[in-house]
Amino acid sequence: MDSRKLEIIDKATGIFLKYGIKSVTMDDMARELGMSKKTLYTYFSDKNDMVTQIISAKTEFDRSQCVLVKTEAENAIDEMFRVNSYVSVMMKGIHASVFYDLKRFHPEAMALLHDHKWGFVRRMILENIVRGKAEGLYRAELPDEIIARIYVGATDMISDGEAFADLDKTSDQIFNEIMHFQLFAMVNEKGLEYLKLRMEN
Repeated sequence: MDSRKLEIIDKATGIFLKYGIKSVTMDDMARELGMSKKTLYTYFSDKNDMVTQIISAKTEFDRSQCVLVKTEAENAIDEMFRVNSYVSVMMKGIHASVFYDLKRFHPEAMALLHDHKWGFVRRMILENIVRGKAEGLYRAELPDEIIARIYVGATDMISDGEAFADLDKTSDQIFNEIMHFQLFAMVNEKGLEYLKLRMEN
């Protein structure tokens, strides 16, 4: 993908996240990007194509970041902290209607996001659990697959919006609370010592 298209995708992503998807027309997008609609259509066949390509680029970038985190992390707990920090930052400033708009108006893009979470992210959490057990930081009896699905399911529950709608908390705050709760449930005594130190820092 050429650098110009990547730049457009990056800026368009920010616009959709700020205002929602349904409310932004291609005319609005062209104006916000400072280009003609004709130029915009040289990169995308229509709005649905734009949204789908944005989700594709976003999930590809997420995968590369997670792989980098995995190689740089000190241990499994540190890896989870780094991944959770990245996800938390991504959740900030997302318009409440974005996931609803994806589900209702852009099923192809939503399918890409679903496959990313329940495929790549689930496998990443499974690998993290195996790593944590091998490092003697996680409880040996942890049900790997169930824990991985709880992690992904929690992100689905947050994006759905209904479960926490009446709380005065942002999506990233809710995510952090859930992930901290899950980590405390995963660690053994050795892991708990490291986890407390990690949280203090």
